[in-house]
Amino acid sequence: MAGSLQDQLLKIGVVDKQKSKKVQHQQRKDGNKARQAVKSGKKVDSQTLVDPQQLAKERHDKKIRDLELNKQRDAERADKAIVAEVQQIILQHTVAIAKEADVAYNFTHQNKVKKIYVSGEQQQQLTLGQLAIAAIGERHLLIPDKIAEKIEARLPSSVIRIQSAIISNDDDPYADYEIPDDLMW
Repeated sequence: MAGSLQDQLLKIGVVDKQKSKKVQHQQRKDGNKARQAVKSGKKVDSQTLVDPQQLAKERHDKKIRDLELNKQRDAERADKAIVAEVQQIILQHTVAIAKEADVAYNFTHQNKVKKIYVSGEQQQQLTLGQLAIAAIGERHLLIPDKIAEKIEARLPSSVIRIQSAIISNDDDPYADYEIPDDLMW
């Protein structure tokens, strides 16, 4: 077998290229430090080049950083899993909107007014709170109220609930006036 021991270890797969390059880099750094120390007249000792306490501290810091990164990755994975689960629930329990739905229903989502076309019956169910609107990306779908509660427990930002307009105010001067049926928001 010709070549250096490092080459032989690389060929049989005991050491990978990245570790090999790190070792070579560290050896060059140590050699440069030794040459600079000789030029300045200081005595060079191989133990002074690498401080064991500093190495232990660096290893400890690296371990802490790795643990933090792992926690962050796990949290991101959990968030993605929750989003995927919510999307699956929404798609499984979507209330179909008829093709001839002609009633425009306006609602707010992320401080913007959005519009969805529903049937008259679905509009009534939305105002009574029997249906809710679920957002998947830019799509807005109708879902039953019970499913909306389950989704809100996991990801509240994806459910848009319509607050009932029945708020009693004792000193309301317009309480005696009836709201016309054809008035749409």
